[in-house]
Amino acid sequence: MELILGGLLIMGLRIADVTLGTFRTILVVQGKKYWAGIIGFCEVLIWIFAMRFIVAHMDNTYNLFGYAAGFAIGNILGITLEEKVALGYVQVNVISRYFTDKIADALRLSKFAVTILPAEGGSGGISILLIIIRRRDLKGVFKIIDGVDDKAFITVQHSRPYRGFIHGARK
Repeated sequence: MELILGGLLIMGLRIADVTLGTFRTILVVQGKKYWAGIIGFCEVLIWIFAMRFIVAHMDNTYNLFGYAAGFAIGNILGITLEEKVALGYVQVNVISRYFTDKIADALRLSKFAVTILPAEGGSGGISILLIIIRRRDLKGVFKIIDGVDDKAFITVQHSRPYRGFIHGARK
């Protein structure tokens, strides 16, 4: 029983440190260096405790499986945590054959800033909607767009604003 508990302890520690590590990596990419540093400190401290225990008990196969399972589950939980927190901004580009103005109006009614850009496609002139929003608003924007044109072509890119005012932030 003690052997299994050791494996579970290691798994729990790995889940915690890998979850934090995944979240920290996303913070680094978004330029949130102080939060990344704080989380990194906690992550490494947990990792050191896990490694100290596993190195002292390398002969226990449960510890090795616990280490691997904790790593896998930690990745899943880290990404899930980051999706729930939804830090940062994204740029949403929308191309609709017939409903560009209606989509723009619906988004503006919901207090999202929309820029309409003229463009030339293979079949002639079109318009592209450009929307920069907080990531946490993405599902709501999709719902609005789909409510007007569920066949609209949509792309999403991560956006890291450099300076200026984002009108959509007034929501």
